[in-house]
Amino acid sequence: MKRLNGMDAMLLYSETPSLHTHTLKVAVIDAAHYDGEFGFEAFRRTVVRRLHLLEPLRYRLVDIPWRLHHPMWMQDCPVDLDYHLRRVRVPAPGGRRELDQVIGEIASTPLDRTRPLWEFYFAEEMAADRFALIGKVHHTLADGVASANLLARLMDLAGSPREERDEPPDQCPAPSPGRLLWEAQLDHFQNMAALPHLVADAARGVTRLRKRAKTRDDQPDLAKPFNAPPTFLNHVVSPVRTFATATLSLAEVKETGKHLGVTFNDVVLAVAAGGLRELLLRYDGHADRPLMATVPVSTDKSTERVTGNEIGGIMVSLPVHIDDPLERVRLTSLATARGKETNELLGPTLQGRMLEYLPPPLAPALFRAQSKHADHNRLMNVAVSNVPGPRQRGHIGGAPVSEIYSVGVLSAASAFNMTVWSYVDQVDIAVLSDDRTFADTHEATDAMVQAFDELRVACGLPRSSTVDTAMAPAPAGG
Repeated sequence: MKRLNGMDAMLLYSETPSLHTHTLKVAVIDAAHYDGEFGFEAFRRTVVRRLHLLEPLRYRLVDIPWRLHHPMWMQDCPVDLDYHLRRVRVPAPGGRRELDQVIGEIASTPLDRTRPLWEFYFAEEMAADRFALIGKVHHTLADGVASANLLARLMDLAGSPREERDEPPDQCPAPSPGRLLWEAQLDHFQNMAALPHLVADAARGVTRLRKRAKTRDDQPDLAKPFNAPPTFLNHVVSPVRTFATATLSLAEVKETGKHLGVTFNDVVLAVAAGGLRELLLRYDGHADRPLMATVPVSTDKSTERVTGNEIGGIMVSLPVHIDDPLERVRLTSLATARGKETNELLGPTLQGRMLEYLPPPLAPALFRAQSKHADHNRLMNVAVSNVPGPRQRGHIGGAPVSEIYSVGVLSAASAFNMTVWSYVDQVDIAVLSDDRTFADTHEATDAMVQAFDELRVACGLPRSSTVDTAMAPAPAGG
C-alpha cells in the first residue's frame, strides 16, 4: 500500500457531482494500412500483455476509518477487463466532430471509486479506417507527465521494445482497519515532524517574493493577483461536458517561436490569449481586462514516473485586451517569466507540501459547497496546459497512432480547460467545457487556429497549413 500525497488527495476531495476530476487521453489509431483486420480484440490483447507495465491501472482506493488521513492505494489488484475495457460507436460520418461528441459524453460521468479509477473506451466505425482509444483516468492516479509516460508504455514506440506477459496480476488482500489506522498514525507523526521546516520554508519564500516585488516594474497591462474578471467562461459549472479538438503543425509553431525569439510555451499561451479574445468579444461583447490563467508545471519530469501528481502551478496573465498579436506575445512572454520567477521564489514544491495537511473530514464538504455556489473565481479564469508528448510515432496493437489529445479538469466557476500535446509532427489542441458555455465548443478550437494564423501573418509568415497526418478539421457549426 502507499499513501496518496497531498496533491493526489486534493484532486480526490475536490470531485463533486458537477466537477469530475478524471482526465482524458485520446489516441487516434490509423488502421488504413494495417496488415489484417484491426479491431477491439487486437486492442484488448495489447492491454492484457502490457498490464504489468501499467501499475496505476492495478491500484484500488482504500479509505481510512473515520477519514483520519488521506486514503491509500492498494497495489497489484486484480482488474476486471470486461468492465474497464469498453466499446463505443462513433456516429456517421465518423469524423473529428462525431468523435469529439462521443468523448464529451464519456467525460460527463464520474468513475466508480469502488474499482480501479480508469476506463478505456475503444471507439469504432470512424471514417478512413480510423479507431480511437479514449482513456478516462482519474487525475488522482496520474498528472500530465505520468500520463504521457503511461501512454508510452501502452504504445509500441520505435526502438523501445517492451516485455509482454499473459499472466493475470496478483491478488491484493484488503488491509484491516487496525493496520490502516496504524499506518495513518505513523504518517501523521512524520507530517508533524516536517511541519516546522515547511513553515520556515513558506516564510522564506514569502519574504523573497516581497523583496522581488518591490523591484519589479509596474506593468498595468498584466492582471493583478486575486483579481480575475468575471466572464462568460466563469459560472457555476454543470455536470455535462463538451469537447473539441484541432491540430496545428509542430514545425510551424516552432518556426513562429523562433521568429519571435520566444519559447514554445509562450506561443501556446499567446495563441490562447488571441483565441480567448475573439470568444470574449463574441459572447461578452468586450475584452477590456487581462484574464488570469493557471498553468500546471511539473516538479518531477522523470520519464519513468507513471503515477502520482508532482505538480505545482503558475499564474499567467493573458493579454486578451490587446488587439495587436505581436504585443500580446510580448506581454505573454513577460507574464510567463514573472509567473515562473514567482514560483521559484516561493518554492516549486511548496504548494504540494502544504496540501499534505488538508483535513480529510472537512475538505470534501467544502469543495462540494463551492461547486454548487461559486460563479466567479477571483484566482483564475481558465486553465491552459502544455504537455510534451512522444516524438516517435507509437503503435497500438500493431497499428500506428496518428494523433494524441489530452485534457485535464474543470474547476469551480471555470468552464474552460485547454490542453496542448505535441506529438511527432503535430500540436494537438483539446478544449473541455460544459453545456452552459458555448453554442458549439468547436468555436473555441476555431478561435485558437485563427489566432495562430493571425500571429503568423503579423510575423510575415504564411498562414498555418492543414496537417495531413491528422483528421480533417471540424469547424464550428459544420
